[in-house]
Amino acid sequence: MTTTETTPFRSGFVAIVGRPNVGKSTLLNRILGQKIAITTAKPQTTRNRILGIHTLAGGQILFLDTPGIHRGKSPLNRFMVEQAFAACSDVDLVLLLVEADDPVGGGDDFILEQLGRGRAPVMLVINKIDKVRPEALLPLIDAYRRRFAFKAIVPVSALGGEGVERLVEVVLGGLPEGPAYYPEDMVTDLPERFIVAEMIREQVLNKLRDEVPYGVAVEVESFTEKPEQELVVIQAAVFVEKDSHKGIVLGKGGAMIRSIGQSARKEIERFLGTRVYLELFVKVQKDWTASERGLRRFGYHGK
Repeated sequence: MTTTETTPFRSGFVAIVGRPNVGKSTLLNRILGQKIAITTAKPQTTRNRILGIHTLAGGQILFLDTPGIHRGKSPLNRFMVEQAFAACSDVDLVLLLVEADDPVGGGDDFILEQLGRGRAPVMLVINKIDKVRPEALLPLIDAYRRRFAFKAIVPVSALGGEGVERLVEVVLGGLPEGPAYYPEDMVTDLPERFIVAEMIREQVLNKLRDEVPYGVAVEVESFTEKPEQELVVIQAAVFVEKDSHKGIVLGKGGAMIRSIGQSARKEIERFLGTRVYLELFVKVQKDWTASERGLRRFGYHGK
């Protein structure tokens, strides 16, 4: 990763923030060209800050994907919002992601008010431009410009890829000169166990409705590599917070947990690049989302 005197190497941290379900994780995965953050149609899928490392010829961008910002009431939801704003406290740049087909609302004003108190410059990224006519973007851009002094405004489609390459160029140009913090072949600092647990939780969110998925946590209890068999054996526990939810996750005759396991195994095999034997168990940790002790057990607590 060498550069000439006229093109200095740039690097820095960039927080991706926004309301729930605006496409933050989809954008990160698109930029990296690899899935490290789970995505579902349900809001509040992302619970933790997730680091994505994007290395280019002229620099290295360290993206922080964050939970959706909302007015959280439960301890878990408050933790998620705290994670999002904490990610903005010591970064070089903030990307505020909004939807092209959604008018400016009170939730955006709340976020902008918080971002205005920080030191990092803010870029507006208008996502899902594939859902609107081009002429509909101008009034939306004007509405946001009247509310905040953005460093830049970039329309994209995270799902389709339109505008994403230009966004990366604009972001890189807004970063200071600096070194590469990670090897160029790294895309995240997350342990494999964390990503595997998230991929299992993703399938719970995809396959179950109502409040059940929001009270689910996943722990990988064993992760055994068997290189001679080109196989990884994984045992994981799916925790729910009510006895009644256990039966729903198991399904009739264990059909639901088998379906979750089959879909998760395919995602995990793509991620690990090898065959996987996945065994899932369902356990109850009563009301863990409302207890500090429960949040700490599953890693949802501040540093």
